[in-house]
Amino acid sequence: MRKWVSLYLFSGLISLTALAGDGDYAVFKIPPALLKNANAVVRVHEQYVELQKEDRLFIREHYVITILNEEGNHFSEFFEPYHKFLEIKSVEGALYDGMGKKLKSLKSKDVEDGSGSGGESLADDNRYKKHNFYYRVYPYTIEYTIESVKKETMFFPSWVPVFGELISVEKSSFAVDVPSGYLLRYKEFNYSREPDIKESGKSKIYTWSLANFESIKREYAAPSWKNIAPYVLFAPSSFVIEDYKGNMNDWSSFGKFILSLNKGRDQLPEPVKAKVAELTRGAGTNEEKVIRLYRYLQANTRYISIQLGIGGWRPLEASFVANKLYGDCKALSNYMYALLKEAGIPSFYTVIKSGDGADDIQVDFSSSQFNHVILSVPLPGDTLWLECTSQTQSPGYMGDFTGNRHAVIITEEGGKLVTTPRYGMKENTQVRNVKAVLNEEATLEIEARSTYSCMQQDDLHMMINALSKDKVKEYLQHQLDFATYEVGRFNYKENQSRFPTIDEELDITVSNYATITGKRLFIVPNIMSRHARRLTPNESRKYEVELDMEYRDIDSVEITIPAGYSVESVPQEVVLDTKFGRFRSSVKMEGNRILYYRSLDHYAGKFPAKEYAELVKFYDAMYKADRAKLVLVKNETTPKSF
Repeated sequence: MRKWVSLYLFSGLISLTALAGDGDYAVFKIPPALLKNANAVVRVHEQYVELQKEDRLFIREHYVITILNEEGNHFSEFFEPYHKFLEIKSVEGALYDGMGKKLKSLKSKDVEDGSGSGGESLADDNRYKKHNFYYRVYPYTIEYTIESVKKETMFFPSWVPVFGELISVEKSSFAVDVPSGYLLRYKEFNYSREPDIKESGKSKIYTWSLANFESIKREYAAPSWKNIAPYVLFAPSSFVIEDYKGNMNDWSSFGKFILSLNKGRDQLPEPVKAKVAELTRGAGTNEEKVIRLYRYLQANTRYISIQLGIGGWRPLEASFVANKLYGDCKALSNYMYALLKEAGIPSFYTVIKSGDGADDIQVDFSSSQFNHVILSVPLPGDTLWLECTSQTQSPGYMGDFTGNRHAVIITEEGGKLVTTPRYGMKENTQVRNVKAVLNEEATLEIEARSTYSCMQQDDLHMMINALSKDKVKEYLQHQLDFATYEVGRFNYKENQSRFPTIDEELDITVSNYATITGKRLFIVPNIMSRHARRLTPNESRKYEVELDMEYRDIDSVEITIPAGYSVESVPQEVVLDTKFGRFRSSVKMEGNRILYYRSLDHYAGKFPAKEYAELVKFYDAMYKADRAKLVLVKNETTPKSF
């Protein structure tokens, strides 16, 4: 009976493709509301997922997209990755013109098959199928049907009916067919209805559907995509991948599965054990031992991705890394775990979702939402976090890549949900002191001394550790906010700790910095820290405002000007105290010196959409204050012209 139900649904999906004749996908048949603010329209999108065995999923996907203009072209390409655990059985496709007339059918020889290995990957089994009709007479419609088999059940596909910004959806459905006694776990986002559930014999089919969904236009500082568009995340209860069985019903069970993958892979060769003893000899505290061993790891290993089969989830043995001196995040973290274990220091292999600005995981939905592994080391009074893939990062510092989020540590008792270090206002600082001299040709000679800390130093850390000195100068020569300038001396000093800082010294010559008009000289006293963003007012703002980084900037500027000038006007002091941040700037003259002070505390948080107008005013006021000019007038008694 179960097979009959599956075939019944399957045949229904097939029929939609088979019955699509000339004119079915004509653009005039699209409801007008779906064409508004849209670059493309999903005409039909049907996905069917069947749990055939405890270690096998059958997946069929059929979609039809009408491309309305050039901006929608990126939706027209078919791209489907596959690997050892995912086999693409077939790909069919067709191209239609604006009236829905079929112009071309896809042939199997037209599908490109390529390697999906990245530049940092030594070995993996990732590949892809790819195709594009390269048709550019708008509007046009593409259709693809893909059948594939997953040879594991650790990962279920998600339902993402809205592919992206400015794309409407006419019809979309997602059906999951599981044995009636199987616990299908799912979490819905921006979907208010219960799924349609049908049972017949030993089969239970869950179906989610969406119709006539108008396009979404992203707004500045809007929530993440899954928090504004319909989306359903799925996870198994029990699952199988290769020869391993697991359960995801809670974080503890998930952690036990990871623990089973790692078991017995922390053995070190004897020479490395001797090195551990040598490195830790004489260390006064466990923290000092950890830092010594971490520096050893950084100096003697490098990151290379190796993703073959279960190796995408199970780390290479510590002995492999000891001999080869490379590994991926799992292998390097496991190796560091083994080094610490040999030194008698407990630590925890930790899975995390990494990425600058990445969404946090859904803590109330235990599932494999992770793409990275780090190490946590409990010490008296605190935990030391280690990013084992970096050869340059400070021990204990996570930054924007893995900081400010949840993770799961793998203990002998299973997985435990934890949070990584949070970097807020007092940690993410930029303190700058500028001394400058303006000569009579309006050229400004600048000596800028700045200190950046935590997340404000992340980009600089990457730059100075990845680029040669010549490349750093080349970068500086194109990135500073001056029209015409030359970078002279520059220097960077890193101060590594759990809250790292970078000291920057820049000597810059800026031509025509001031503007001379007749007797008057116009100069912007804020030389280097101008707020760059002005927001467009939006009275119909739809989504709440999310500001995700707290930071503090403080600038002190002293500009020496030529003799013979008096003040005509000085920008007024500006003090802005809002729920989004606090800003202050002031200017005064002391003899022939302009003294400027600026501070900005930028807050993080979530704010109602109706308060967006206040954010617009706040940013606009900062933008204007940062560019306010001081006006000087040449004294008539001065014999020498400027």
